[in-house]
Amino acid sequence: MAAIPTGLLLGPVGVGVGAAALARIRRDGTRGVGLAWAGIALGLATSLTAIAVTVALLLGGAATRALPADVSAPQDAHARQLVLGNCLAELPDDGAVTTVRVVPCGDPHEAQVVARTDFSTDSVWPGQDGADAKVSRVCVPAVLADDVDPAGIELSVWTPSEDSWAEGDRTGLCLAATPVLTEGSLID
Repeated sequence: MAAIPTGLLLGPVGVGVGAAALARIRRDGTRGVGLAWAGIALGLATSLTAIAVTVALLLGGAATRALPADVSAPQDAHARQLVLGNCLAELPDDGAVTTVRVVPCGDPHEAQVVARTDFSTDSVWPGQDGADAKVSRVCVPAVLADDVDPAGIELSVWTPSEDSWAEGDRTGLCLAATPVLTEGSLID
């Protein structure tokens, strides 16, 4: 009988208690095989659920951990991980952006994060127009390095959507895209 509550609360311990109960039942010829198996099943289910939750939390944390400004090797990253200076192999099409390919700025790339603004974590959703307006204020040619000719460079504003805002996204980015692949940084 102890295998069921132990399986629910302590996972692996419930598996052990259930297995011990099965051994005792076989040895002594007593009843309770079903309860012992139920404890083992609940212990396994609890253990697997705990593992799944832990993995989900770890992966979720990795998707929001900021990258270094200039990565040492190409890697895929969540858009929320981008920081000022990150270079993107290519600029994704308009629409929702989740994963991008970040490359060292010395490698050929199509775009670079040239400005970033973050909304406070406790701010309320400003509406899509409000979010776009705030980020647009920092997305101007003046953010480019003095030796960069802004002709032909397209500035793009990335803002949280209402859905990503609800998930904690408070990052606004300004990306500069060049008409041809470039190497090096567009900002000082």
